[in-house]
Amino acid sequence: MDNPFLVFAHSLIRYGVLITVAWAGLVHLRGLLFKRPILTYERAMSIVAMVLCHVQLVIGLILYLMNFKQYAMMQGPEGRFWKMEHIGTMVIAIALVTIGRSTAKRAQDEQVKQKRIAIFYLIALALMLWAIPWPFTQLGHGRSWL
Repeated sequence: MDNPFLVFAHSLIRYGVLITVAWAGLVHLRGLLFKRPILTYERAMSIVAMVLCHVQLVIGLILYLMNFKQYAMMQGPEGRFWKMEHIGTMVIAIALVTIGRSTAKRAQDEQVKQKRIAIFYLIALALMLWAIPWPFTQLGHGRSWL
């Protein structure tokens, strides 16, 4: 039932999401710590990270719906991971990225903007890293890095 192109795209875009979310979160944390204004490329990176997150979410939801019957029949830890943990955690992480970006956009003070993006993006990053079935984990065993 898996569409090989969508699975590959979902696996490949994950790295773009992780890199941009980490970069944006860390750059804004640095800006917060050094009390400096947001630079144009930093603002652009937070927007690119949010857009990539939403593209990844759409592809993931399409894959989830395409494999719904297969996931419904899964039992045990693997079934729980695919039916609830992976999708639920990723939706929460992407919501945090979106909330962080939108609340920072509305803030007037540069330090508040830096703080909101840094906190929301870095928490989202931690959730994403936890919910990915990496090849070195039990659930990701046998999967490739792409």
